[in-house]
This record gives sequence, structure tokens and C-alpha cells, in this order.
Amino acid sequence: MGRIVTFVYGLVAYAFFLVTFLYAIGFVTGLVVPKTIDGGTVVPVAEALLVNLALLSLFAVQHSVMARPGFKRWWTSVIPHSAERPTYVLLATAALALLLWQWRPIPEIVWRVADPQLAAGFTGLSLVGWLIVLLSTFMISHFELFGLYQVIMNLLGRAIPSAQFKTPYLYNFVRHPIYLGFIIAFWATPVMTVGHLLFAAVTTAYILVGIFLEERDLVETFGDEYRRYRARVSMLVPFWRKG
Repeated sequence: MGRIVTFVYGLVAYAFFLVTFLYAIGFVTGLVVPKTIDGGTVVPVAEALLVNLALLSLFAVQHSVMARPGFKRWWTSVIPHSAERPTYVLLATAALALLLWQWRPIPEIVWRVADPQLAAGFTGLSLVGWLIVLLSTFMISHFELFGLYQVIMNLLGRAIPSAQFKTPYLYNFVRHPIYLGFIIAFWATPVMTVGHLLFAAVTTAYILVGIFLEERDLVETFGDEYRRYRARVSMLVPFWRKG
């Protein structure tokens, strides 16, 4: 019964993630969804800045703290190991959903692309960024990344194999294609408002901090194998090589 409950828990967490992720695409690009990054009630700029920075900080802190190996070791002494990743996904998605719900627009224009075809190109580039994010997760194991693999293995009574270092497809050209996709998705917009700029700038800064923390953990886990990979493959700019 415990395995079934954990499996259903993992399914719910994944479904919540998937719906929120798809909504986030519309939120950033301004397509389809009812509330976008530039939509909603406009409040004084100081209030908008405080609320938006608090939402972004909550998301960043939750992501960073719960992803650290030390926290995971402590957390899995409290909850079943198979439930650790679904719980991370559930709480991360909740933080993202709160951000999408409570975001305050700051509509002043920073830049606007007037040409309709060029504007459509910027929107298309943003969607390409989202596609890179999604494809990159499948290249390294989408369902393990979002906790489904763990609960399925637990349901079947099988042990989860130890982590293996691998660099499939895009990972041969850039070490962090998921982060690269997010940066493209956030910055490629035909209309850049102050609110959108705040979102893009803070999330990009968080990505750079996240890369530092993640690579430190990867070196600790994989040692020289990851150091050689880091020396060979660029961090975010494909095909760029260190001199």
C-alpha cells in the first residue's frame, strides 16, 4: 500500500509540474494563457518590485537548498528515498505557480520590435528556447529528473541504479543546455517591459549561481571525469572552446 501511495503521489507531483510548466510558457511569451508576465493589475512600482523579488527569491532559495546533497541526505532520513524527488518537484512547482499567480506587471517599455515578421521571429526564438529545455530533459532522463522513474521503480520493488555520468546529444556541445534554453526563452521577446526585464535578469543571475553550485556537486560526485568534461565543453555557449 505504501508503494502505491508513493506512486500516486509521484504522478500527482508530475501532473502539477506539467500543467504549471505549460502555463509558464504562455506566461512568458504572452500567448494563450489568461495571465501573462505583462498582464494583470498594475500597482505602484515599489510594491511590484518588492513582491516580484520576494517571489523570485522564494523560488531560488527552495530550488537551491533542496537540490544540495547535504539537504537530500537529511531529507531522506525523514521521508522515503523514492519520495524525495517528487517532493522536490512538488514544492518547486508550488513556488513557480505562486510566482505566476502573484506576479505584478511593470508595463513600462524597454524595447519594442515594430516589424511584425521580426516580432514573430523573437516569439519563435523564445519557443525554441522552451523546446531546448524540454528536449534536454529527455536527453538525460526526463522521468527521473521529475521523480516518476523513482516511484515506478519503488512500485516494482527494484533498486534505483547509482548515478552514471553521461553527455548525450546537446550535452556534447554545451554543459547546461537546459539553462541555455531558459535564457533564450526569457530574453527573446518582441516587447521587453521593465517587469519582463526584471524577471529575465534575476532568473539569469540565479542560473549562473545555480551552475556554480551544481558543478561543485558534480565534481564532488564524478571527480576528474567531470573536470575533463568541463575543460572540453563550454558552459552555455555552444561550440565555444577555452583557449
